Amino acid sequence: MNERFLLPALATAHSHAFQRAMRGDAQRPGPTGTDDFWSWRTSMYTLADTLTPESIHAIARVAYRELYRAGVRTVGEFHYVHHQPGGVPYDDRVVLADQVIRAAKAEGLRIALLRVIYTRAGAGKPPEGAQRRFSDADLDRSLADIETLAARWAQDPDVRIGVAPHSVRAVPPDWLGPIAAFAEARGMMLHAHVAEQPAEITACLAETGKRPVELLADRGVLSPRFVAVHATHLAPHEARLLGEAGAFVCLCPTTERDLGDGLPDVTALVDAGALLCTGIDSHVMTAPLEDLRCVDLGERLRTGKRIALRTQDAAGRTPAEALWRIGSELGARACGFSDVGGEIEVDLGAPELGLVRPEHRLDAVVYSANTGIFCHR
Repeated sequence: MNERFLLPALATAHSHAFQRAMRGDAQRPGPTGTDDFWSWRTSMYTLADTLTPESIHAIARVAYRELYRAGVRTVGEFHYVHHQPGGVPYDDRVVLADQVIRAAKAEGLRIALLRVIYTRAGAGKPPEGAQRRFSDADLDRSLADIETLAARWAQDPDVRIGVAPHSVRAVPPDWLGPIAAFAEARGMMLHAHVAEQPAEITACLAETGKRPVELLADRGVLSPRFVAVHATHLAPHEARLLGEAGAFVCLCPTTERDLGDGLPDVTALVDAGALLCTGIDSHVMTAPLEDLRCVDLGERLRTGKRIALRTQDAAGRTPAEALWRIGSELGARACGFSDVGGEIEVDLGAPELGLVRPEHRLDAVVYSANTGIFCHR
């Protein structure tokens, strides 16, 4: 009988599938020479304003097909394009979300559709341009759309519906408590962008006198169902607040390095007890193994130490074992699934495994392999 090498399937807990259509378009300097996250966002908004139900489905299928071939079987889709250009709802208010869900299922993925709540450009600022497609002036209307999606997909075991206040920038403080209560009452996962950019922290302090995680804790958002996406610029006590709540932190290294976001303090997060997972985010490259290993490699760059996860796993796992759990079990849990959704097979004849001892195969897959290492039958 031929030897086989099977691993628990991967999960990517944070995706913006439509951004797959930007690949290659945002990698050249702009005319002003001030290229940063905010200039990239302008390009992304231009794309977002062109989407139709048909095009978002087609783009998502490309994105999800690539994820499947890279070993992913569960995706958390942070979905925020809801309405027509200009902000007028479609007759079926959740048609774009439905199209994304159908795309995932067509490509063999389980999906957590995390319906984003968005209402402003910042404190005291109404939505601008493409943001009107994301936004509802009425929180009850947003929550009703989430209820519609939950009812529509309630019988599908491969679909979860979750709640996603976009960020403390896009959602006013008074909405956060009701959103958290809504998710709590329905047992839904609750995801939000948190402290991705220093400007977000500055604005939150100016509006509320609190940093983002402090505000989320004050409004009852933190819990074992909460997933803080990015968490790049946390103060040490904010990492402790997340850990004390049993919350997840979703790191997105390939996107964060593409956007110049910075390096999070992974050691502080792990030591605080936060549960890590990873996300493909902008699909600038579809390399979940790269996202996974860069949780450790980014920390090496930040600290100047090798094998940063050496002493950070209480269960005695090797760094590769700890990272695979982050990319598989914990990612699936962050999406609301209790299992990993199957196994993936590693091609033992792949060049990346040449000369590698059998007991070190997982180490080689995590730290040295590319997406072509998985078998597809």
